[in-house]
Amino acid sequence: MSSTPLILLLSGSLRSGSSNESVLRTAEAVAPASVRTVRYSGLAELPHFNPDHDTDPLPDPVVALRTAIAEASALLICAPEYAGTLPGSFKNLLDWTVGGTEICDKPAAWVTAAAPGRGQGAEATLRTVLTYTGAEIVESACVRIPVSQSMMGDDGLIAEPGARARISAVLAELAEYQAPFDA
Repeated sequence: MSSTPLILLLSGSLRSGSSNESVLRTAEAVAPASVRTVRYSGLAELPHFNPDHDTDPLPDPVVALRTAIAEASALLICAPEYAGTLPGSFKNLLDWTVGGTEICDKPAAWVTAAAPGRGQGAEATLRTVLTYTGAEIVESACVRIPVSQSMMGDDGLIAEPGARARISAVLAELAEYQAPFDA
C-alpha cells in the first residue's frame, strides 16, 4: 500500500460539462506530485437511499462508494447549489454514508465554484451532513473559486493560473492535514 495520500474527488453534479466537474478534473491535473487523486464516478448509479436497504448485503454501488471513501486519505467535494441546497442526487450520496463509519474522522473540504453570492445553501448542507457523519472538516481548505467560462481552456480544464494554484494548494493542505490533538 502506498504512503502517498489519496484524495477522493466527489462531484455533486451529474452534468458532464459542469463547472464542478471542471474543478475536479483540474484538481487531477494540478495535484502536487506528493498527492494521488481519484474521481468518484458512481453518483448516477446509487439507488435512492432507504434505511431498510442500509444493511448487508449492501447494493453494489453503495459498496463501491463506501470502499472508495474508506481507501481515501481525505475527501474533496465540489457540488453545485440547486434550489438553495445540494442537488438531491448528491444528498442521496451523503445519506448512504451515514450508516457506515468510513467517513468518520476523514479530513474533508469543498471548493465552491458558484458565482459570488451563490452557493451558501450547498455549503451549509455540506457542513451539516459532514459534521453529522463525523468527517473532520478542514476549514482552511474550504474555498470559493467562482468558475466562469472565460477561465476555461479548450480542454475543459480551468486555465486561469490563480485558480489552478488555489486548487493545488487545497489538495496539498488536505494531504498534509493532521487533526488537532484533543487534550
